[in-house]
Amino acid sequence: MRIVRWPGALLMFIVMSVLAGLLVAVALTPAVAVAGEGTSGAAEFFEDLPSYLDIQTPQQVSTVYAKQGGQEVPIASFYAENRVNVRSDQIADTLKQAAIDTEDPRFHTEGGIDVVGTLRATIADALGKGVQGGSSITQQYVKNVLVQQCEQLNGKDPASTKKKVDACYDKVAGQSKARKLQEIRYAIAVDKKYSKDTILTGYLNIVGLGGRVYGAEAGAEYYFGVHAKDLSLVQSATLVAILNNPSNLRIDHPSDKQNGSANGYALTKVRRDYVLRRMHAHGAISRAELTKAIATPITPKITATANGCSTAATKYDAGYFCDMVRSQLLADPAFGKTASDRIATLDTKGLSIHTSLDLDLQNHAQSALSSYVPTTMAGVDAGGTNVTVEPGTGRVVSMVQNTAYTQSDAPTAGATAVNYNADQAVGSSSGFQTGSTYKVFTLADWLANGHTLSQSVSTTEHSFPQAEFTNSCTSVSGSPWNVANAEQVPSSMTVLDATVESINTAFGAMAKQLDLCGIQKTAEGMGIHQADGSAPGSTPASVLGTNPLSPVDLAEAYAGFANGGVACTPTTIDSVTTASGATIRPTPATCNRGVSAQVAGTVDWALQGVLSGKGTAATANPGDSVPKFAKTGTTDGDEQNWLIASTTKYTNATWIGNVEGHVRLANWPFLQGTTGYSAKFGVGKQMMSYLDGTYGGGALPTPDQAMIGTPAKAKTAAPSSGSDAQQGAQSPDTNAPDTNTPDTNAPDTNAPGTQAPTTSDPAAQAPAAAVTGGGTPAGAGAAPPAG
Repeated sequence: MRIVRWPGALLMFIVMSVLAGLLVAVALTPAVAVAGEGTSGAAEFFEDLPSYLDIQTPQQVSTVYAKQGGQEVPIASFYAENRVNVRSDQIADTLKQAAIDTEDPRFHTEGGIDVVGTLRATIADALGKGVQGGSSITQQYVKNVLVQQCEQLNGKDPASTKKKVDACYDKVAGQSKARKLQEIRYAIAVDKKYSKDTILTGYLNIVGLGGRVYGAEAGAEYYFGVHAKDLSLVQSATLVAILNNPSNLRIDHPSDKQNGSANGYALTKVRRDYVLRRMHAHGAISRAELTKAIATPITPKITATANGCSTAATKYDAGYFCDMVRSQLLADPAFGKTASDRIATLDTKGLSIHTSLDLDLQNHAQSALSSYVPTTMAGVDAGGTNVTVEPGTGRVVSMVQNTAYTQSDAPTAGATAVNYNADQAVGSSSGFQTGSTYKVFTLADWLANGHTLSQSVSTTEHSFPQAEFTNSCTSVSGSPWNVANAEQVPSSMTVLDATVESINTAFGAMAKQLDLCGIQKTAEGMGIHQADGSAPGSTPASVLGTNPLSPVDLAEAYAGFANGGVACTPTTIDSVTTASGATIRPTPATCNRGVSAQVAGTVDWALQGVLSGKGTAATANPGDSVPKFAKTGTTDGDEQNWLIASTTKYTNATWIGNVEGHVRLANWPFLQGTTGYSAKFGVGKQMMSYLDGTYGGGALPTPDQAMIGTPAKAKTAAPSSGSDAQQGAQSPDTNAPDTNTPDTNAPDTNAPGTQAPTTSDPAAQAPAAAVTGGGTPAGAGAAPPAG
């Protein structure tokens, strides 16, 4: 037999009933309840509770945009909660009415709380039946707002964050009378401040609808593939049914035995039909509409909003670019002081992130690369990338690679999360040795130190003692640096000819007359760092490209030469706004003058010859009238292969090589009859042709005539040391793009102090230091990369 302590229960009943009556008075006639001598102690206590509720914009989906055909196109989404806030006129009337008729029929006449429901619940609580319901829509809205505030708390680490969030949850959603009183106090204040339509819209934007789906718009899109304004009566009733118990009534688990497709989502249908009957009871729908709606089965059309870069990858081949956007945003203090703050900004603030990506160019770049470099190849871990940056801004306008983007812990063959275009901090790549593309920094330092393009240098020294070099940054020691050329060259050459033909021994001779530290500082001034973020090495071998770099970093440097010597760090984000309309200004690209305008203009002028005559990239020349310059780079056995080309409007970099391992690609068959060496010319030619037609380019920076100088007559040819086999020489590639295309981009051979290039076969290779996709730079005694 249960013993009831009636005196205590009766006393609690009386106290709670009085308090309930006071709450009703506050809701209906607040002035009476808070003023005058008759105000009770309970009312005073209630009025002392905080009444101001900071209603912030709820968590929303952040969207990444790119340009396509001149229009902004969404390519990716990031969110903690899948929610898109919409206006009242963007929500179907059937959804609004279904919510009111089911959750709070007296919504339009009550003062923030459901008086009848509150009295009933208060009395039940007083009689020991637990904390009961009775919440109005306004109260439910208040509770959801408070829960949202809890979810946006951050601690110093995940454990402290969870502790703070859990404590907040207990305070705002726990089963206590104090919590209920505070909720009511807030609800009354909210009702006074906002219109009924504003409260209802806020409620329908914030409610949970199962999993990470929140709010009317996201719910309509996820469950039915329509916008909230286009919901039918049955669909509206179904969403209101789900919000009653999202975990159990969601309709995206078709295999659920209790509530799945086999039983027609039975649990949800029971609740949905209850919603429909409430709408009929309150006169919102007719008997005929009710009968028809109840007879309609629940037929979800699940349309998920991908969280992350998967849509960018599958639909636009832009997964790696998207991942770079995310990495740059999460590293930018403009989006929050701490890493957790920046994650919260991305996942909850409903950002509109407008990027530099040109989807039309992106599509062309992926097609060009994929037509020469397959996703996988038997016997070699081959990779390929192509990236385009904008001189003067650092904007990355395209970024592709030969693999499929994935974030899987167990990726399939041909798929990876590593962005070969980027460095370790952004793309987890350890970079690739660059071969002769790095010679541009020796050339720039040569000119900056008073030397000229017309100056002759020896090509006959093939073993350079370390003592012949100067390095003010660090000591130089070790065994001699052995360098070779793959072809017969004159015993001396002008620096211009040596640059156009990429002669290794000539650059060794140039480096002897310079400070290796100065070459390193020139590279750093143009934005160069190793892929792991460290400064480039300055051994003698580094002159020929042993530092592992990322393609986008090398493109940045060449873009700097096209921009008159000012290099700008790569950036992917143009502008950002929040869901509330506020603007977040991303940290802009850092632009630094690395070399003088005179040096940059003279370097550009010299590198134009690479695309003509005996230049190493002549086969890639598209033959149009847009002024441009280029440089090739290969390493020993053609393990790594590069082609950089630039106008004043774009800089495009192609890399094809070993991701891991040391497979010699000189004769390794790639697509369209090319090899690992020659494929870059096909990719580069397609890209230059397209970019010249869309981005174009103006006159290149003016060369300094004093830096060009007056050439002396070249000496007779000296034989290359060693055999072709020992030096890694290769026969001309007969599968390279057409070499008969007329060249319109060569330097003016009639300009003062110039002479026509006199190089031999551009496909010939010289030995290089052994390399990997991110190997340690070769030591002082390593064999050099070829041009």
